[in-house]
Amino acid sequence: MSKSNELVFLPLGGSGEIGMNFNAYGFGPPNRRQWIVVDCGVTFGRETDSPGVDLILPDIRYLAERREDVLGIVATHAHEDHIGAIAHLWPMLKCPIYATPFTARLIEGKLAEAGVSARVQEVSLGGSLTLGPYAIEFISITHSIPEPNLLAIRTPLGLIAHTGDWKLDPEPLLGAVTDAAAIKKLGDEGVLALVCDSTNALVPGHSGSEAQVRDSLVQLIGGLKRRIAVTAFASNVARLDSVAHAAKIHGRKLALVGRSMHKIVQAARASGYLKDFPAVLDAAEASELPAGKVLYLVTGSQGEPRAALSRIARGNHPDVQLGKGDAVIFSSRVIPGNDLAIFELHNKLSFLGVEVLTAEDHFVHVSGHPAREELAEMYRWTRPRIAVPVHGELRHMAEHARLAKSLQVPEALVPANGQLYRLAPGPAELIDEVPSGRIHMDGRVLVAEGEGLAKARRAMAYAGLISITLVLDSKGRPAAAAILAEGMPEPVREAVQVVVDEALRRYNPKSTDSEALREALRRAARRAAQDAWGKKPVTRVTVVEL
Repeated sequence: MSKSNELVFLPLGGSGEIGMNFNAYGFGPPNRRQWIVVDCGVTFGRETDSPGVDLILPDIRYLAERREDVLGIVATHAHEDHIGAIAHLWPMLKCPIYATPFTARLIEGKLAEAGVSARVQEVSLGGSLTLGPYAIEFISITHSIPEPNLLAIRTPLGLIAHTGDWKLDPEPLLGAVTDAAAIKKLGDEGVLALVCDSTNALVPGHSGSEAQVRDSLVQLIGGLKRRIAVTAFASNVARLDSVAHAAKIHGRKLALVGRSMHKIVQAARASGYLKDFPAVLDAAEASELPAGKVLYLVTGSQGEPRAALSRIARGNHPDVQLGKGDAVIFSSRVIPGNDLAIFELHNKLSFLGVEVLTAEDHFVHVSGHPAREELAEMYRWTRPRIAVPVHGELRHMAEHARLAKSLQVPEALVPANGQLYRLAPGPAELIDEVPSGRIHMDGRVLVAEGEGLAKARRAMAYAGLISITLVLDSKGRPAAAAILAEGMPEPVREAVQVVVDEALRRYNPKSTDSEALREALRRAARRAAQDAWGKKPVTRVTVVEL
């Protein structure tokens, strides 16, 4: 082995944020490293800071420039923040993709939707693969989706335990329990670095079990008399199964409402899960049943405006109507940043007379991420030399690092996206920073975050748009002018019209050129709007010379 070989860690997404996970490992001399990518996820745009943007992806230009040295993308599990960017970014890497069966099916569906002809290579549960200097073992853990995996990544310079998302659930209902024996063996072998989920590093105790939620849902649903809609993360297949179980016990027919519900159930069944899941009705069929005989499983727990539950709350869903005496159970947590949308959804449902039941007042949800006692247990099992918190906001990761140090872990990093750390040989060390950032999926087009489209949209949303088109004749004299004022009160438009008319009346083509006129009109119109309104609209002037 060359003495110049290094083992490095490079997060390009998911460090300092929850979502958009993209972590890379490099091995070899600095000028010719071989890379593997663990997870390739998205985060979601918000109207407040990225209007019109549905998906946000990591900027992976650094690896794209070295794609001949990227050996593969390995997915730990099938959540959107871990696989949602693969179909969009794979053309930049064109490397093999590896995943266990359930995750592979969902990735294949995304690739097909995007028209990307990449093949996903399935790895059996508990299986392994070798990519260049990396020998990767898949170890079953528990989370809020089928087939989550801890990756044991063995290299000539040490063993990395990459947890992905996880928790310790003694009764996960679907799939295997965490393979504690295999993880403890890693600790005995010697773990160089534990790269670990930080989401709940501030939460004391344990995260709770899906089996407990099932019992609570059965009891809660049994006490409701009219139509019931349960909304949850569609990917939480165990939760969907618990809702179906409760519906069956209480003599209710189950209907799935929302595209992602159907996709997940189909993928789960194809992968051998949900064997006892009842036959489901479509929403139109369910609408014909008596109110006390139907239960809807509905997408939209985070207040997404185009999801099924928001459409139901607005009264414009074609097949599902809820009203006085009906109930909606939010079997999910409020993801930070979605608070206002969710509370608005609660209020719309309440206005219809619907009873809104949430995790704040009923035991209807447990987290899929480890609380502090579970994190401590993972450290006791693995005994790493280096703690590498990921998958969390900075406050989560910093607290995770403090916890690791309190458990006698010798070194603890708090990485940021784009920071390149050498893990071995020698002490862990920040050795470089590489280009990183975010790319917006704007409709069907990928746009760099820094191109300013979101900023322009926010400005127009706040203060509207003034667009002035001026036509000059062959002698440079104003021949026609049109003003378009969008998103502002009529008196403001009138004030703008007055100053534009006055500026054109005073315009002398012999002393002022058309470019100076264009800028003078822009400034005058914007100033008039500010004087009349107190806001500065986005103002554009186009001059057409005949």
